[in-house]
Amino acid sequence: MRRLAHAFYDRPVVEVARDLIGCVLMHGQASGVIVETEAYHDCEPACHAFVGLTPRTATLFGPPGRAYVYRSYGVHAMLNAVSEPEGVGAAVLIRALEPLEGIELMRARRGLDRVQDLCSGPGKLTQALGVELACNGVDLASGPLVIGAGGQGWREVRIVPGPRIGITKAVELPWRFCAAGNRFVSRPGRAGDGRGGVKRWPCVDE
Repeated sequence: MRRLAHAFYDRPVVEVARDLIGCVLMHGQASGVIVETEAYHDCEPACHAFVGLTPRTATLFGPPGRAYVYRSYGVHAMLNAVSEPEGVGAAVLIRALEPLEGIELMRARRGLDRVQDLCSGPGKLTQALGVELACNGVDLASGPLVIGAGGQGWREVRIVPGPRIGITKAVELPWRFCAAGNRFVSRPGRAGDGRGGVKRWPCVDE
């Protein structure tokens, strides 16, 4: 697998979020194809970096191509790929994977059999791949957590933008991306609008 270079991430975060669709995330013996992402930037209030440089956000303002891993609600580890030049707080949240390798290991970690449910959410995929807070700050080009270029077939996949979910601020930004028609996305068919409502999300072809 050809690992993505730092230059890949040293670009506008929305571009990186879109281009990560179809790439492969690997940790140890488990891997999956990225099928859903969300972009976050320090210019908008949904991003952790919006508050500025703090001990928690230091990784976000660091060199591009590093992993930013934080704990959500004290339970789930959330994996992000730091993007844009150093000094800018921006990252791409990896929201869902299509399992590729190590599926039996993923099943054991998740306590589930149905492949479609193993990595269909940002907390699910980190559990399935064994990603913990210790991965915060690791270099995504050298590992142990690695993102590589996707296969030839993924270059032709249609990518659909839409609103980010699970947030209450900057909900109007269409900074969520998914592989159209893919059954492994976190919320196929519909998505929350950030205010408790539901709106159409065309990730799955009708």
